[in-house]
Amino acid sequence: MVLDQIMARGITSPTVIAAMRAVPRHLFVEEALAPQAYSDNALPLGFGQTISQPYVVALMTELLEVSPGMSVLEVGTGSGYQSAVLAEMGARVFTVERVPQLHALAKDRLLAMGYGDVYLKLDDGTLGWPEKAPFDRILVTAGGPKVPAPYLDQLADPGRLVMPVGAERGSQVLTVVQKKDGRVGRRTQGKVAFVDLVGRHGW
Repeated sequence: MVLDQIMARGITSPTVIAAMRAVPRHLFVEEALAPQAYSDNALPLGFGQTISQPYVVALMTELLEVSPGMSVLEVGTGSGYQSAVLAEMGARVFTVERVPQLHALAKDRLLAMGYGDVYLKLDDGTLGWPEKAPFDRILVTAGGPKVPAPYLDQLADPGRLVMPVGAERGSQVLTVVQKKDGRVGRRTQGKVAFVDLVGRHGW
């Protein structure tokens, strides 16, 4: 997976590559799907949610530019796989999931695997986690029509956010937001297709 799907497509960050090697992806999918866990595609988690394909996880993580000790808000815990990758990189991860069943499963998985620096919350992810702000980095693993205002308010200065954004459901562009010296800049990084970001500031 790491050689064929990640490094071969241009992912060069040593910390991202090491984290993707370290986290056992097959433990974050249903047992029946474990043989497909390392395949080059997204897999269903139930409840209309998916675990992103390995390359997309690596790309978004590399774009985030995480360093050890950073505080990271993740919106869309899902299976907990992305949280584990960020934790492997030394981040303090605050992750929000709106589906109770997925929240409970991810919490149990991450605890059993020893990821003690991951903090989980069951809530509307479009609100962020204001009590834990500011965040050095924000990673959103669902696509919304725009970047919610609470994320920009909770993003540290300097800080960076990565999120799929698009006016149509299921079709977005990967958007990188950089906040520095009170200014917010944006750039895009190709087309992607993510599940909906549902909530007060999403769909």
